[in-house]
Amino acid sequence: MKTYTDYMVMNTPQRKELVNITHDIEKAVGKSGIQEGMILVSAMHITAGVFVNDEEQGLKKDIMAMLERLAPVGNYEHHRTGEDNGDAHLKRMLVNHQVMLPITKGKLDLGPWEQVFYAEFDGQRKKRVILKVLGE
Repeated sequence: MKTYTDYMVMNTPQRKELVNITHDIEKAVGKSGIQEGMILVSAMHITAGVFVNDEEQGLKKDIMAMLERLAPVGNYEHHRTGEDNGDAHLKRMLVNHQVMLPITKGKLDLGPWEQVFYAEFDGQRKKRVILKVLGE
């Protein structure tokens, strides 16, 4: 089995933002030379996540609204540490921190509307995403 590792550095202009990273993942798959396998895409920070869904503005607004309803900005026990991002930690748990995606014939093998998103919930600073390709 071969492996390939790359990193993306994210620094979103907004504190909360959804960023389509599909093209970056496709580039990493191409660089890897792996024809059949998987790519792990994982946000390497506790207030960011990664998920797969449709690239549609209304849906993205709906996703952020749903997350705000489930984990609203508010007064959390975590804030006793001096932080103000308790909601960001909870939102990350709801979208999860990583996805595993198939590679077939050297290409990212997603469904017809599937796109990969980096979900930032406490941005405006540098964070990393690891891209780990495994296969033959």
